[in-house]
Amino acid sequence: QVQLVESGGGLVQAGGSLRLSCAASRSTFSINAAGWYRQAPGKQRELVAHIISGGIAKYADCVKGRFTISRDNAKNTVYLQMNSLKPEDTAVYYCNLDLYYWGSYWGQGTQVTVSS
Repeated sequence: QVQLVESGGGLVQAGGSLRLSCAASRSTFSINAAGWYRQAPGKQRELVAHIISGGIAKYADCVKGRFTISRDNAKNTVYLQMNSLKPEDTAVYYCNLDLYYWGSYWGQGTQVTVSS
């Protein structure tokens, strides 16, 4: 009944940009809060950014000033704009959406690879 679809990952050179998106599968879903996480090989999954209902966003220290989380409530979609990418940003990125009534769900992940 609930499925999140992620897109926007890819291969970029250091200093480049990518925009990730995460969309809920049904228009009847409504997003309360959202987060972007990432997991690099051999590392634990970490929180990159999250946004709550009031539009307040917070970021991990390592991405502050480079990443921006936003959402389009009409489209039930959350975005992560990633600028000035570094090789250390290479990971699988996962969205997590907290939906009103339905609870929290994970996206399938999208690979981001940043080359030197």
